[in-house]
Amino acid sequence: MDQRSRGTARRIRLETYAVFFVLFAAILFLSHMPLLKLPYFWDEAGHYIPAALDLMRDGAWVPHSVVPEIHPPAVMAYLAAFWRLAGYAPASTRTAMLLLSSFALLASFLLAIELSKEVRGAPAFLAVALLCASPIFFVQSMLAQLDAPAMLFTVLALLLFLQDRIVWSAAVCVVLVLVKETGIVVPLVFAGWLLYERRWRDAVWFAAPALVLGGWIAVLVHRTGSWLGNPEFTRYNLWYPLHPARVGVALVRRIYYVFFANLHWVGTAAIVYGWRKSRLFLSRSWRIAWLLVAAHIVAVSLLGGAVLARYLLPVMPIVYTAMVAGLSLYRRPLQLASGIVLVAGVAAANFINPPYPFPFEDNLAFADFVKLQAETADYIQHWYPAARVDSVWPLTLELSRPDLGFVDRKIAARSIHDLEPKTLAALDWKAEQVLVVYSRTWDPEFSILHFQPILSFWRRVYGYVPNVTAAEARAVVPFPVEAHFERRGQWVDVYVNPEMNRKGLFTAETRRVPRRKQELD
Repeated sequence: MDQRSRGTARRIRLETYAVFFVLFAAILFLSHMPLLKLPYFWDEAGHYIPAALDLMRDGAWVPHSVVPEIHPPAVMAYLAAFWRLAGYAPASTRTAMLLLSSFALLASFLLAIELSKEVRGAPAFLAVALLCASPIFFVQSMLAQLDAPAMLFTVLALLLFLQDRIVWSAAVCVVLVLVKETGIVVPLVFAGWLLYERRWRDAVWFAAPALVLGGWIAVLVHRTGSWLGNPEFTRYNLWYPLHPARVGVALVRRIYYVFFANLHWVGTAAIVYGWRKSRLFLSRSWRIAWLLVAAHIVAVSLLGGAVLARYLLPVMPIVYTAMVAGLSLYRRPLQLASGIVLVAGVAAANFINPPYPFPFEDNLAFADFVKLQAETADYIQHWYPAARVDSVWPLTLELSRPDLGFVDRKIAARSIHDLEPKTLAALDWKAEQVLVVYSRTWDPEFSILHFQPILSFWRRVYGYVPNVTAAEARAVVPFPVEAHFERRGQWVDVYVNPEMNRKGLFTAETRRVPRRKQELD
């Protein structure tokens, strides 16, 4: 960074940063207000919340109530500390994560300013608007997972690096690798760039994050005997993705999500236009930023068995800033129209599901999923508290752990492998008490996975099991459907053994309508 720019950065008063932080926090909290009390979703319930509870209650940096994984403990420690101050509840958790995400918006705003010095207008505001509207940021900003915090420290580290504050950037990278292990890509990119510029002493600072991450891995090895926490996690997230077909498909899916999904292609066209019509993206700052985007996309394509869009979140502020910078080169009418279309498309993706299966956490479908799980748990807790419930994860976890907020007391739950018709048909129906079948993935009527060649490929390469339909399950299960819940195409069926009355597990005279459905609506 030149002396003129550095001097300008020093003249920004702390009150100015505070004003923008309050503005971004207000936007986030107001937009998430209806969801603040939402119970925990999928990986939150499956790992991060139990791990943070272990840390808060027992001081256990390596969790013991769930299977340990390589994920470093910084976010879990933050949540444990926040809960001690505010109390343990989903609303406290959501508040804690939204506070971090508000800082992430501020850092993204400052990075957009840094990268857009040569751009006319005020593109940083539109870049932040795109980020706020984007489904993965909107969802991840409130979830107790690692990707929104990783975005915060990735963006902050890049901003400091571009401002030539090397020591501070390295320090932020240390925090980053304690938030998420894949954050090690960031200091490696910075160190490589400095070595390319022959700045040997500056490059040495970025060895610190690697040493810290190595220390955490040493702790895991000592406590678990596995350097990724457990052998199954190692197999699924390290070796399984390296199948050539999976690497190729993962890379295509990453590129598709970043540059084409959710009307991103409008912004991508602007990037291409900017690259052809100006030297904007050829500056040192932009070359470093693009190198970081490319390295991150490759890393998350090679590592991680689940190809989740949220893993791309740390570099999305860079991509959105590039889109806005490209738009700034258009003539004014086209610039305005393209900006409106892009923001509208990104925002609409929160509510409109794509024509193919996708993880519910990619948009607001996750809230429908959680509400359905909560309704189902409340129904079972009221009518069949002494029954054994058979279903698939995560419902079985939610029923068996009251501290996740779905039930008040532990309910016996047994996990079955999947909900394929042949799996359901093989159950011992004489021993079954309550069976819950539900939609775990989005499977629209005209999904591309209904095309036989694609389905065969997905089965062969990924072991894909299609989501059972309600009709398919009802054709196999010999019990009546006692309760059915549905939200925006997602559904839950509760099957009950007709012999349950004779076992005295409930009495018809005590029935009442569970309250949670109204509360969640």
